[in-house]
Amino acid sequence: MSKPENTNKFLKAQMRMTHIPHMNALGTEVVDFGKGHVTVRLPYNTELVGNPETGVLAGGVISALLDNVCGSSVVAYSMTPAAFATLDLRIDYMKPATPGLDVLAYAECYKMTRRIAFVRGLAFHESKDEPIANAAATFMFTGRGTVNMIEEEDEESA
Repeated sequence: MSKPENTNKFLKAQMRMTHIPHMNALGTEVVDFGKGHVTVRLPYNTELVGNPETGVLAGGVISALLDNVCGSSVVAYSMTPAAFATLDLRIDYMKPATPGLDVLAYAECYKMTRRIAFVRGLAFHESKDEPIANAAATFMFTGRGTVNMIEEEDEESA
């Protein structure tokens, strides 16, 4: 992983991620954060296993992880306060997550219009070339509230 572009913004992104209840419950941590892209680590946890006989993580865990990291990449792209919702999320599962290994999720917001953001993402163990799952997502800006991981805290402390 590359070094975060701005340590202060990276730490704020991590703090915001812990305020998302389901991501906090999953134990995720931000590994990399930059303009339009985010990488998150999900530590392996037996409580998240979908099949106790195999030890494979539940598919819903991977879905939640990808949905969140894709949304986080929208925030990383815009760097301005904006409320948005998942409009569409497609996940193609390529293989089960390997029991005992952490899962990394990477997402990149590659296009943003006035109302829609377009994102692609991957869940993987060590290499993006060997994905567990591939995601394509669109998010619609709703124009209400603020969800910015970075700027909101700066405004509060000013």
